[in-house]
Amino acid sequence: MNLKNKAAIVTGASDGLGKQVTFKLAKEGVSLALIARDEGRLNEVKLEAEKLGSPKVEVYPCDISDSKKVEDVVRQIEVDFNEVQILLNIAGIWQKLNLLEDISIEEIDQVVDIDLKAMMYMTHFVLPILKRQKEALIINDSSKSGVTAQPGQSIYTAAKWGVRGFTDVLKEDLKNTTVRVAGLYQGGTNTEMFNKSGEHFDQSKFINPEDLADVILFMLSRPSKIWLHDVRVEY
Repeated sequence: MNLKNKAAIVTGASDGLGKQVTFKLAKEGVSLALIARDEGRLNEVKLEAEKLGSPKVEVYPCDISDSKKVEDVVRQIEVDFNEVQILLNIAGIWQKLNLLEDISIEEIDQVVDIDLKAMMYMTHFVLPILKRQKEALIINDSSKSGVTAQPGQSIYTAAKWGVRGFTDVLKEDLKNTTVRVAGLYQGGTNTEMFNKSGEHFDQSKFINPEDLADVILFMLSRPSKIWLHDVRVEY
């Protein structure tokens, strides 16, 4: 896709990978609808994206685990942008390493709601807009945990395997449309996601989010006859 003058929705845009992807797209002349819970940080990202060359940036503070709020935000984005060609489902949270019986019901709900159900909500409401386009792209950010079983991650892994299944079925359902779908499965990434959960790792050998953003930009900018639908990235 030729990215210039296209419009993209980015979830999780206030920090980490979402923020870095936003900056990369801004440099390519993409208009941006930025979604996250923290309005202050979203506005900081907006200012920087405008400086980098995005022709239009709007922010939408939203808890995407709430389907009604997602519907309202997508309706407003449609009013503000009219057409959108790209959906990047990046927002996610971490489940602290633990045995299943020691994970609280609250944490189970939070992880599944944000890492899986929120992506379904967002895609559900954005798809009718994407289907109107001559060419449209969806990238769902999963994780290495979406393809590999690792100890202590039962709920996180269940959500991320769900993302993989959701993505693979979307590919089939949309095969005869103008919308293409890809899953991204990366190893540990050096963001604040782990620290926010109270989990602290040595992240010195984790993937740099700016480098991972380059991967997403590469995927989006392939010629129309090429599509990288299943991309796995390690340090």
